[in-house]
Amino acid sequence: MASQQTGGDGALAAPNLPEYSVSEISAAVKRSMEDNFGYVRVRGEVSGFTQARSGHLYFSLKDDRAVLDGVCWRGTAGKLRFRPEDGLEVICTGKLTTYAPRSRYQLVVEAMEPAGVGALMALLEERRKKLAAEGLFEAERKRPLPYLPEVIGVVTSPTGAVIRDILHRLRDRFPRRVLLWPVLVQGEGAAEQVAAAIGGFNALTAGGAVPRPDLLIVARGGGSIEDLWAFNEEIVVRAAAASEIPLISAVGHETDTTLIDHAADRRAPTPSAAAEIAVPVRGELVATTGDLQRRLRLGLDRLLAERRRDLEGLARGLRGPRDLLALAQQRLDEGGDRLRRALAAFGAEKRHQLTAVAARLRPQLLRTEVAHRLEQLADRGGRLGRAALAMLRQTRLRLETQTKVLESLSFERVLERGFALVRDADGAMITAAAQTAPGQAVALRFHDGEAPATIDGAPAGPAKAAPRTRKAKPKRGEGGGQGTLF
Repeated sequence: MASQQTGGDGALAAPNLPEYSVSEISAAVKRSMEDNFGYVRVRGEVSGFTQARSGHLYFSLKDDRAVLDGVCWRGTAGKLRFRPEDGLEVICTGKLTTYAPRSRYQLVVEAMEPAGVGALMALLEERRKKLAAEGLFEAERKRPLPYLPEVIGVVTSPTGAVIRDILHRLRDRFPRRVLLWPVLVQGEGAAEQVAAAIGGFNALTAGGAVPRPDLLIVARGGGSIEDLWAFNEEIVVRAAAASEIPLISAVGHETDTTLIDHAADRRAPTPSAAAEIAVPVRGELVATTGDLQRRLRLGLDRLLAERRRDLEGLARGLRGPRDLLALAQQRLDEGGDRLRRALAAFGAEKRHQLTAVAARLRPQLLRTEVAHRLEQLADRGGRLGRAALAMLRQTRLRLETQTKVLESLSFERVLERGFALVRDADGAMITAAAQTAPGQAVALRFHDGEAPATIDGAPAGPAKAAPRTRKAKPKRGEGGGQGTLF
């Protein structure tokens, strides 16, 4: 122990202790601490966590009795498998050193891991409850997936096996156009890149140079909870919930669950299963379409057959054109007769009245005028009769023309040209050879009556048409003249 000497006057003499500068003391303390401790593992709860613009992480580790400052340099922070948060219990490995400008000691972290899976699970559950309370996981928010999307956007790593599995599965089921947005799927910046990719796909405009996807798939292979932690970040969950494009989450394997699974419109157990959910099987779709087409054709055939039978039944109950015109022709004849009689009676009556009036007048003064009136009356009576006869001829001509049109449209005219109508025993019309059978009894209707017949042998193929011979037209004035109804 150094001693102090006093002079004769009792004043304190200069001490014999060595003298150090502040920097020397700080350096000595730093060397002593680093030499005595070196690498240590420290367990504590993260508090006051901040990330500087440089990328360095600053925080404190605390327990119920003490606090230890910690720092994690940017190079190490990028290798962490999860993002530290306040309240998370972790185990940090690093060197204990001092920070001279503040006269503090701190832990330079070179590795960090959660203090057991339970800590991460507790943090995950707390975050899940928080986001669920905001309504981000409600079933009403989820949109239906398109049945057959034209363009599929995939958010995943471009170098992993996930994108190859998705492309291979789509190629096998139903090839579609795929747009890949490459992102990190773990580590520092992974969550930000995934959220930016979801927002970027939604920001595309329809009909632009880059087509806007009809469906999104966010995919990653399996891993530990730390490896999948980027998909538990709030920024990713909120981006998935805000996506206007339907989204399928395919993160991890069947047993892995992340928060993006709750916010997505559909969860797939694996990336390959996401591709199966995204598109149908093309072969099955073609087969289903063909079956529906066949059923539609059969239904139309049955409907047409039923309508044809109904029409034929109604046609059998209709009256022929001759029957329809006979009554009208009879009424026309009766009307013409009544008109002639009425005209004759009217003329006789007027002539009698005129004669009576003329008899009462003086013959000498009115003879000339009466004669003139009689001539006018006779002329008008003649013109009225001619007009009535002309109207009757015109009406008769129109009726005959309509009769000829109706007769030309009748199927009986077709029978007169050498054709025959074939019906089965039930009276149904036979229109094809395939509807007949050997020994079948049929009825042949010709233009002048019907004759029974029996089908002999199997139906033959289509026969060649016999050469048609042209009928010689009758010379003008030889038969075939236009008839009259009267």
